Amino acid sequence: MFKLDPSQDPMLCSGHAACPGCIEALSARHILATMGPDTMAVIPPSCMAIIAGPQPMSSLRIPVYQPTLESSAAAASGLRRALDAQGKRDTQVLVLAGDGGTYDIGFQCLSSAAERNEDFLYICLDNEGYMNTGAQKSSSTPHFARTGSTPAGKTSRKKNLPEIMAAHGVPYVATASASHLADLVRKVEKAKGIRGTRFITVLIPCLDGWGLPDDAGLTAARYAVECGAFPLYEIEDGTRYTLNVADKPRPVADYLALQRRYRGMNDADTATLQAEIDGAWTKLVERAAASRREIATV
Repeated sequence: MFKLDPSQDPMLCSGHAACPGCIEALSARHILATMGPDTMAVIPPSCMAIIAGPQPMSSLRIPVYQPTLESSAAAASGLRRALDAQGKRDTQVLVLAGDGGTYDIGFQCLSSAAERNEDFLYICLDNEGYMNTGAQKSSSTPHFARTGSTPAGKTSRKKNLPEIMAAHGVPYVATASASHLADLVRKVEKAKGIRGTRFITVLIPCLDGWGLPDDAGLTAARYAVECGAFPLYEIEDGTRYTLNVADKPRPVADYLALQRRYRGMNDADTATLQAEIDGAWTKLVERAAASRREIATV
């Protein structure tokens, strides 16, 4: 049963600079509470860097290192080795980065670190765009979404970074959402107990960038899971798939209707996006079923 109460000993202090209703602050609050005080964070330029604030006035009650946008994984690798050299092997190294600094600008460092299986937990707070610089598109932005740099709608699909990370053979990859909070906390706790490169991408509906009311962030996050646009699953050792929410009862049109970034989208494009989501869902279900069969025969 989900019992975590981050208000008892908050790791993210009140008075931070997140927007009202921000799902990133809610997610970070529970991630940090799960990680605990024996943690050091690496936070590149991003919305999370604004929320954390500049040192020594950080809103996080753990040490924070803010590197350049492209170097989070390299910084985490060096920090891990420095801690190990001091005998502090139990101290966790946690990266909290946005999708721009993960899917795009920081991917070279992240891929290199994953190839070496560096020992840190990398969490991508995925708001599907460069939201604090004008809501431009990133490679995490979904197909047809309107952004500051794709005003007529993005013409390419969202990069499937969890699959790319799993292809490195790292021990743990997962997707998570604050709409399914117990699942998010469980995955962070599980990753915390694993050595090597661990990667979790957390969906963060951006109220301003997506065009959502202040109280609609969790609804959008839940609809994303329920329509299959953001399925919740785990990949262990690059091969074993577990689907955490096994059905998608909602059509993608319900999810799109919540957001200003899809306003004016025609029926043909909606049908195309539905077909893309259905195809990806079918592949995920098949991989999860194959993993169950493999485990059953061992």
